[in-house]
This record gives sequence, structure tokens and C-alpha cells, in this order.
Amino acid sequence: MAQRRARWSSIERDLREAGAEHIAGVDEVGRGPLAGPVFACAVIMPAGARAIRGVADSKALPQSERTRLAPLIRARAVAWALGAASVREIEELNILGATTLAMRRALARLRVPPGAIIVDGKPVRGLGVAHHAVVGADVSCYCVAAASILAKVARDGLMRRLAARYPAYAWERNAGYGTAAHCAAIRTAGLTPHHRAAFCAALVTPPAL
Repeated sequence: MAQRRARWSSIERDLREAGAEHIAGVDEVGRGPLAGPVFACAVIMPAGARAIRGVADSKALPQSERTRLAPLIRARAVAWALGAASVREIEELNILGATTLAMRRALARLRVPPGAIIVDGKPVRGLGVAHHAVVGADVSCYCVAAASILAKVARDGLMRRLAARYPAYAWERNAGYGTAAHCAAIRTAGLTPHHRAAFCAALVTPPAL
């Protein structure tokens, strides 16, 4: 029992003791891929409720475990919402600006207004709301870990659906990331409308002599 209590940091408890009943954890997924949108998720988990066993940073979980946990999180959450920024928006705003936009959209779609917000990573300029930035929050904060799982499951699901239309790139396996097979497919088959052209420039443009 002592180990379970130590699993999460004290930031959520401290914020609730300071008067924030509803705390939104926010995380993003998809900043680094060569294809597909960037996703963000905001999740408010119930205060005082026991943590769902197995919730952790989505990157540390196999796909089967993320798939098992996602419906449990959605069912038990006080509120949750997704936001995304398209490939076109990534090209227009750059990946940092597009990630911020996806986070803003997720927070705006929450049906319960949060009393505090925890974001994984460094402070997000342009988010438009006060927030607590915690490096490694997807590992140390329960609500952020829950958000990371929902964002990852949603984006991976989209990339699998797109893979059925563009089978050459194996997005069902790489989720748009720059694996060797994905890069080779870009060189032979070219870019799709779902590729981030600026991210792929080195793969499709011959080096200068």
C-alpha cells in the first residue's frame, strides 16, 4: 500500500487542498512523426477516487494495455476531451504552435471547467490559461498519464484508419513516425496529403552538390 501511495507526486493533492476540485491533466502525442496530425487530450479524474490500476505514461505501455485502459479512463473521468491540429496547421504554425492549438482545443471542449491545469513539459506560451507545467508529468501525475493514454489511443486509431487508404507507409505499425520502412516508402512512393512536407524534405529533396 505504501508503494501505491508513492506512485504519484503530490501536485494533484496539493492543488485540491488549495481549493481546486477539478484538475485537468493535459498531454500531447504526435509532435515528432512525419505524417498525421498532432493530438492533445485534457482529462479531469474524480477527486479522492482510487487510481485505475495500470495507468502510466502511454509510451511505457504496450498497445494492448493502452487499449484496455482507455475505455476505463473515459468511463470514470469527470470530463475528458480531445483536440487536434492538422498537417496544414502544423505547416502554417510550426509544430510548437500547432501543439499549443491542439491543447487549447482540448481544454475548450471540456464540459466541466477545471480549477487547475497540469501540463506535461515546460510552460506553454500561448495556451491562454494559467497552468502548472511539470516536466515528466505523464509519469508522475495521474490525470496527465490518463490524458497521455487517451491521446495516444485516439491518434494511433486515426493512423490505422489512414493506413487502409495508404498501405505503402505501414502507418498501422509506425503511427507516422520515421521508421526505416516509412522513410523508404516516402522515397519510392512520394508524399501523401497527410505527410508533413517540411519534416520530410530531406527524404524527397536530393542533397545539394
